[in-house]
Parts: sequence; C-alpha cells; structure tokens
Amino acid sequence: MRAVLFDFDGTLADTAPDLGYALNLQRQRHGQEPLPDSVIRPYASHGTRGLLEIGFDLTPKDAVFDDMRQEYLGLYDEVFCRQPMLFEGMAELLRMIEDMGILWGVVTNKPARFTVPMVEKLGLKQRAACVVSGDDCSRPKPYPDTLLLASKHTGIAPAESIYVGDAERDVVAGRAAGMGTIVARYGYLSENDSPEEWGASGIIDVPGELLPFLG
Repeated sequence: MRAVLFDFDGTLADTAPDLGYALNLQRQRHGQEPLPDSVIRPYASHGTRGLLEIGFDLTPKDAVFDDMRQEYLGLYDEVFCRQPMLFEGMAELLRMIEDMGILWGVVTNKPARFTVPMVEKLGLKQRAACVVSGDDCSRPKPYPDTLLLASKHTGIAPAESIYVGDAERDVVAGRAAGMGTIVARYGYLSENDSPEEWGASGIIDVPGELLPFLG
C-alpha cells in the first residue's frame, strides 16, 4: 500500500465528547435531561442523523428534522474544538506510516467547516496528503466520490490505497472505490453493529494493528 486514508470521527480522532456536549446543550434547550456519554458514543460516527435519533427520537422523515439539524450544527459550531484528541496509539501509527514512506490523509463525511479547523488544531494539516470533507463532493459516503477525490489529491491509485473507518458505509465506499478497507473496532460501533459481515479486508482493535496490512 502506498496511501492510507482515515475516516475522522471514531477512527483518527476521538470527537465523541464534543459531539455529545453539543447534543446535550440542545436537549437542555428543549427541557430534557443530558444523556450520558456511554449512550451517545455509539452514535457519534453517524452524523446529525444518528445524534438526533438518540437525542430526540427523530428521523429525516420528521417535519422538524431539518430545523433541529440546523440548530444542532449551530451549537456544535460553538464547541467542536473543545477537546478533540487522537485515539491512543494513533500518533505513533502516523509517525510509523510516514517513516515507511506511505502517504496518509483524511476522508470524512464531516463538513469542511468542522474538519479543517479540527485537523489544524490537532497539528496534522501540514502532514496530511489530503483532507477531504463530506461537502467536497455532491455525494458523500457510502458513495465512493470523496475517496476517489482523495486518490486524485494523493496521486496514488485506489488499488494501492487502503481506507480505515468505523462504520459500514466506510467499507461500502472503500470497496466501491476499489480500495482495501479496514474496520476500526475501537471506534464508535454499537452493540448492533456486525463488522465481521461488512466484507472489509480486515478489522483492528487498536491503531497499531493496521501496520501488517500495509506491508
């Protein structure tokens, strides 16, 4: 492999605390008690759709969904850089990937207005070969468009790239793009997820377990 692409939330960085903090601010605004982190965390990789489902039992079919989504994003806009952090072992993994001469980048469904400042806050912007957000293409994951755009940025063919994520849509998008796919089981999987059935090239429980797949 000549390039490694990472999903952001739940794969490269642990952003669940800030995602949950914004959700609980919104619940407070609507007169509801805060939810514990343990309840919110499995939904943190599913964007506003997943967060509004666990926070307010809403789906995109509900008439108030779009308004609630905009309200949530407004609140998240105020707190999203409170405490993002790399997962334990990720900093070491990135250094080893760089030492191997392999490029790495970020491909996420997160809007660029959040992704770029967070990558900068983590001190990774100058090191990443690409940072592709969900609104950089008209079709985010599970479509392969953002992954194919990342390949254009890195100059590495999809067949020589591997995508690491913690959701089924990551595997679907990676396979559709012609990349190897790895599930980060340390991410935001719920008890209902069955990553063994997603058809990924492999599953890792800690970041360092990715290295054998790169040889």
